[in-house]
Amino acid sequence: MKRNAVAWAALVVSSAALVSSSGLVRTMPAAPRVSAESQKAAHALSEAFGAVAEFAKPSVVQISVQRKAGMSRRSTPGRPSPFPFGGPGGRGNIDPKEFEDMLKKFFEQGGGHPEKEQFGERAEGTGSGFVYDEHGHILTNNHVVEGAGKITVTFYDGVEASAKVVGTDPDSDVAVIKVENTSYRPLPCGSSSKAKVGELVMAFGSPFGFEQTVTQGIISATERNDVHINSYESFIQTDAPINPGNSGGPLVNMDGQVIGINSAIVTGNRGMGSGGNDGVGFAVPIDMAKNVADKLIKDGKVSRARVGIVLNPLTPAFAKQFGLDPKTKGVVVGEVLPGSPADKAGLKSGDIITEFNGGAVTSMPAFRLNVSASDAGKSYKLTYFREGKEHSTNITPAPAENVVFDVERKGETERPAEKKAEPTKVEVKDFGLEVQALTPELATSLGMKKDLQGILVSSVKEGSEAEAAGLTEGMAITKVIKDKKVVTIKSVKDFQALTANADELAIYVESGKGPGQFVTLSKAKKE
Repeated sequence: MKRNAVAWAALVVSSAALVSSSGLVRTMPAAPRVSAESQKAAHALSEAFGAVAEFAKPSVVQISVQRKAGMSRRSTPGRPSPFPFGGPGGRGNIDPKEFEDMLKKFFEQGGGHPEKEQFGERAEGTGSGFVYDEHGHILTNNHVVEGAGKITVTFYDGVEASAKVVGTDPDSDVAVIKVENTSYRPLPCGSSSKAKVGELVMAFGSPFGFEQTVTQGIISATERNDVHINSYESFIQTDAPINPGNSGGPLVNMDGQVIGINSAIVTGNRGMGSGGNDGVGFAVPIDMAKNVADKLIKDGKVSRARVGIVLNPLTPAFAKQFGLDPKTKGVVVGEVLPGSPADKAGLKSGDIITEFNGGAVTSMPAFRLNVSASDAGKSYKLTYFREGKEHSTNITPAPAENVVFDVERKGETERPAEKKAEPTKVEVKDFGLEVQALTPELATSLGMKKDLQGILVSSVKEGSEAEAAGLTEGMAITKVIKDKKVVTIKSVKDFQALTANADELAIYVESGKGPGQFVTLSKAKKE
């Protein structure tokens, strides 16, 4: 036995020597090899995060909601909604089997969509919010409190208080609730318009019901208006982790100021662990949220303004048609509603709007958002180009309910008249379409105005430039840009004359299914 013990000891010693001689055993450093300056910077950043967290903490709340009988979370049209995301997601409130079934349903439908919906049929859940003012108003998301029967707010120190809904705005996903306890400090609001890509931010909230959770990241993008989950949106995108239960919580900059309200995330379809944060989160910019919140507090509702314009995007090709720099930013006026603020301001189809109220117009959603947030009855300066020349005018937006296009009115479209013999069809080979005269009977049968002037697209060649531009049978071509001017098409002969020697056309097309738009067609290249 002793001999065996000695043998084993010798084996261990020899093995250790062999490993040591082969360089496999390294001496571990006593501390990370980081320069004093680097350590100082790291500690300073860590202290900054801690200071912001400590400052914001007393103003951040958890919102628990019990919904009214029969009320369930409404789904965003066209998007799967059973999977939790950025809003009520309190732990311990859902049966594991129910959770597993919803996971299965979500993955069968496919992931990767931006969502603001929560556990679809749940009667209760948790979200987040923050103290907005000294009167007990708390700012959160509409989808957190939508359909709420009972709302309980839990403050950072554990104090609970009942809250009531002051007002909600589904179009921007902003809501204001109120508690009677006003001893908690409001969280100061910054300016989301000054937010920069790459800026450090911190997200506060109650993900999965874990109250007073803080995550950190950067601003990934600003003015995201193509997420398509709200009617009015200009999201701040961030990679700060946002999970179910974070909805309504503040997105805070390093000055301790709110610059956004955490609202949505994009979840991927990577397996049963998916459904949480994938590094793409969205926050309602505080500038928009404040505008909405102040109106909700004052009037209990949000009134928006309109000017009566059908907008089209300004493409480089379209800018060239008007003799402008292809890099010009703005929006194109497609149609002007008669008697509307735009009509009174002298705007016409084909005008290119580049500035509104002193600010540059960068996109259709941004312009629509700025106009909607403006004060009805107040005059604003507007800059536009017409026939290559810059002009300015004053425009006075009106209440949205007073500015409505015919196509938006239901049940007012004339019924189809008795069909008559169809006019002769003419092929326009160079652009891949076939056209014919637009008669009053054809116009009404397609849901268009009876007296609409133009020609009808009777067919579109498969794989043609016209098809690529989105033209389809049943559309009407009513205008063409010629020599930097908008020319109304009255007959097929007019259209043929304009297309005879043109390599590129900017035309205005309309249908009975929605507003018209300008599109650009290029002549097909010969083989």
